[in-house]
Amino acid sequence: MISLDELLVIIQLKLSRPLHPVGTRGRDLTRCYELLRLTSRSFASVIEQLHPELRDAMMIFYVVLRGLDTVEDDTGLDNKVKLPLLRSFRNVLKTEDWTFHDSSETEKDRVVLQEFDCILREYHKLRPEYQDIIADITEKMGNGMADYIAMENQQNFEGVKTVADYDLYCHHVAGIVGEGITRMAVYSKFGDRKLAEKEDLFESMGLFLQKTNIIRDYREDIDDGRSFWPREVWSKYADSLTDFTKKEHTEKGLQCISELTLHSLRHVEHVLEYLSAVRDESLFRFCAIPQTMSIATLELVFNNPEVFQSNVKISKGQAAKLILGSRSMAEVYAIFRHYVRKIHERNKVTDPNFLHIEQRCAKIEQYINANDKFSIEYIRMQALPKSEFERDQLDSANKVMYTGFGMLLVVSGLMVGIASYFSGGKVGPSRFIAEFKTFIDFMWN
Repeated sequence: MISLDELLVIIQLKLSRPLHPVGTRGRDLTRCYELLRLTSRSFASVIEQLHPELRDAMMIFYVVLRGLDTVEDDTGLDNKVKLPLLRSFRNVLKTEDWTFHDSSETEKDRVVLQEFDCILREYHKLRPEYQDIIADITEKMGNGMADYIAMENQQNFEGVKTVADYDLYCHHVAGIVGEGITRMAVYSKFGDRKLAEKEDLFESMGLFLQKTNIIRDYREDIDDGRSFWPREVWSKYADSLTDFTKKEHTEKGLQCISELTLHSLRHVEHVLEYLSAVRDESLFRFCAIPQTMSIATLELVFNNPEVFQSNVKISKGQAAKLILGSRSMAEVYAIFRHYVRKIHERNKVTDPNFLHIEQRCAKIEQYINANDKFSIEYIRMQALPKSEFERDQLDSANKVMYTGFGMLLVVSGLMVGIASYFSGGKVGPSRFIAEFKTFIDFMWN
């Protein structure tokens, strides 16, 4: 049940004034925006806020890719139809009357393909530069999806094979989208040119969202007869990916989620660097809101056994707070710091990924503290002499690691003591010192 606090935030969001008023729209354009809202309320709200220079182009970009994604998602569509359609989808954009009515009845977004002709007519009204970007990204994405389907059986519950395959799949379905958004941002002069020159930045924008969603969507994907969790990761914790749906495998499943969480967190610094180079306020919100929702979602799924039973999501009230609170880089830094600290607080010392997560959380906080020029911490550290500043910054960033250090020290001591007792004293202080030295080396290298 929604709380009063969340209800008030939702009302505040509904009553907030758009940055740029919406003008009169024709029949086709109106329907395109309706299709946008039908397929993604969260993206619809941020696209509607965009500057008029980018608003329609981004909307068309999204619904075109939603059509492509609907073809790829349709597990009931024969690959003899699906693969050629994915590979030739760029040619669809050359027409103005194409529609597709062979989607499965269970495919929730099939209406986009059924009414694709109205999208095409509006696509051809865009500036040629935006049309070229959309067509180019559509071709790359369609071929990437087709390559993946050709390699993997869509009814396979065992996920992709390796972490490299995982990254490649996420690149095809999300990293390429980041490229398209970036090219539009640079062309419109709303984003710094370095965004297009540093591929790691826009790639991470897409991969952070996609990897987090893949963790969250575990149960929904399994129920649909597929999964995208990399076998190279989950096979360390179970014999079959579906084992995690069983209560006796929950603990191992949570450890697997921890390792996948690490793969998501490794993109955070690049995400923050990207956002700091976006100039236009409306484009900043467009880029920032999905990222802040993603870090909130990542914290939600971390150490959460509900992932194996249902498709967990952040609440509408929480989403409204994130939308209202993602208006500036300072606010985004604060949001990321908040959720990264919550991940640290819920990290379990018994998890084999414990130290790596502690280290990653500390590095993210160190990055935020060094770049958030509006935080009290940053201002205070800037006033210190350089050597003192560096020590203070390191102390702040490593607070999360110190907690883990103490906990692991106590647990290690107990384990060695117990082992020594049951082995008749064969495990002595020298063994403890050796283990302790290994831990110290790990923490500081």
